Amino acid sequence: QVQLIESGGGLVQAGGSLRLSCAASGRTFRSYTMGWFRQAPGKEREFVALISWSGGYTYYADSMKGRFTISRDNVKNTGYLQMNSLKPEDTAVYYCAATARLGVPTEIYEYDYWGQGTQVTVSS
Repeated sequence: QVQLIESGGGLVQAGGSLRLSCAASGRTFRSYTMGWFRQAPGKEREFVALISWSGGYTYYADSMKGRFTISRDNVKNTGYLQMNSLKPEDTAVYYCAATARLGVPTEIYEYDYWGQGTQVTVSS
């Protein structure tokens, strides 16, 4: 069992940066792939990025490449999403998730554990 708690969201101006954190409980966190998703008002939840259990592999949605960086610290049981050059269209609730699936899981159904989400609002 893994419990996830996101933090770090807030209000930022366009062009600014935020770093989201995802604190995990459970000693098995280090064996899970971690992903970030987001859901804007009136839209479906979408994949943002993922990082393998070791941190050695990362994968991003095309629109986030070059602006977002996913990382993790398995000693601290925490994952991160550094978001730079933020745009108003990045406004959404951001969720972290964990899965034991192998491969490159980018679909919601592929993740077993979810956090409650943290709001990110980017003003123009």
